[in-house]
Amino acid sequence: MAVRLAREKKAASPAISMVIITSVTIVLVSIAANYAYQVLDRQQGASELEAATKSIVTFDDAVRDVAWDRGGSRSTRFTLNRGYMNMALNKTLGVTVSDVQSGGYSTSYSTSTGYLWYSLPTDYVNYGNGYEAVILGDNETIISGTTESIGRVLLKQESGTVSIILSYRVHAWREGLIILSDATPVNYVDIMIVRISVTRNFILSGDFDLVARNVGLTTVSRGPYTVGSGNTCSVSVNLDGATSSLMLDLDPGMVVFNFIISDVRIST
Repeated sequence: MAVRLAREKKAASPAISMVIITSVTIVLVSIAANYAYQVLDRQQGASELEAATKSIVTFDDAVRDVAWDRGGSRSTRFTLNRGYMNMALNKTLGVTVSDVQSGGYSTSYSTSTGYLWYSLPTDYVNYGNGYEAVILGDNETIISGTTESIGRVLLKQESGTVSIILSYRVHAWREGLIILSDATPVNYVDIMIVRISVTRNFILSGDFDLVARNVGLTTVSRGPYTVGSGNTCSVSVNLDGATSSLMLDLDPGMVVFNFIISDVRIST
């Protein structure tokens, strides 16, 4: 009888071992599958961030194309499954023009504008809190060159999200000099402002087309003012707390400043 019990115990040992091995295998496979899913999910999130950045840069092209085209519109396709698109309204924008050398004149124009941004949780991509990188443009709020982009695209990480932010700077340049009938030379300085607006607040994800439409072009002229002895003017732009300035050369005589406001509405 004792011999029989010993044989039964020996027979049971391989069966128990097989159950243990199978259970461990299932657990290991489950852990490996979960890890592989997480890796794949992060890779897809990183790919979405790259695709969203390209789409935002393309959308910037659309905005700049319609900025001078009254009634014109262009759209860009977005596909967002892990992040979302949002719109920030009522960001302050103020432009001040002055003769800083002679103190002869000073004028300003104030308005509000919007930012467009895409946000992705740092579960997918993590650059470190406080990280910033300019993808398009630079940190200046005003430009004068014709080859510079008026749009600015910034990558920024804070509060558990990585964001791609699209905003618009001010473009100022000297248009030219006109001699009036009374032989008075008049400088014309154009100050271009792209003002972004939406019909409603939105948070977008999935597949959608974002449309930029020009809903108005307005020119507000200030002057003429007498050009100061330094023959220069200062144009300073405060955009949501960030300020930059530039100096423009003028010819002696008078100067007129034309604030050209392009209203671009964003919708789906």
